[in-house]
Amino acid sequence: MRQPTEPPHALWREATHVKNTRPHAWLRAVVLLAVFYAVVGIAFALPASHVRVWRLAAWVVSGVAFASHVGYERFRLHSVALSAALHVAFAAALGALGLAIGALIHSLSAGSPSEHHRLLLVALVAWPVITGVPAFLVGFGASGLLARLTRSAHGE
Repeated sequence: MRQPTEPPHALWREATHVKNTRPHAWLRAVVLLAVFYAVVGIAFALPASHVRVWRLAAWVVSGVAFASHVGYERFRLHSVALSAALHVAFAAALGALGLAIGALIHSLSAGSPSEHHRLLLVALVAWPVITGVPAFLVGFGASGLLARLTRSAHGE
């Protein structure tokens, strides 16, 4: 049992601990999924016809990837809910950053007005935040729910 005199950093380390023999497996998953999210966001925006269908498909594909990442964190890496949520949110935020960078590059190459460039510079910060925060909340809830379901399935 934890002693009440433990320093806060020890509690944080315990709450974010990943019980894994491969210490950087979570980081590889974050980078891989961040690139995946950015590529899906850019590639699914390319078709000029049926734009709504392609956007919906991008959401569905990204949602499946997100759910898979939560499951990977919980069942493969045995991450606690807080740690899993931080990892999936980090991947989503980095993916949004990649998407914002792609939009800025496209804007520069297409000769868009300078006002558009300024807005996309704001997007470099805004998109990761408005993506990462909800991803953290959903990831935390989903990971906590998975933890509770697996405990109850094992009779704990």
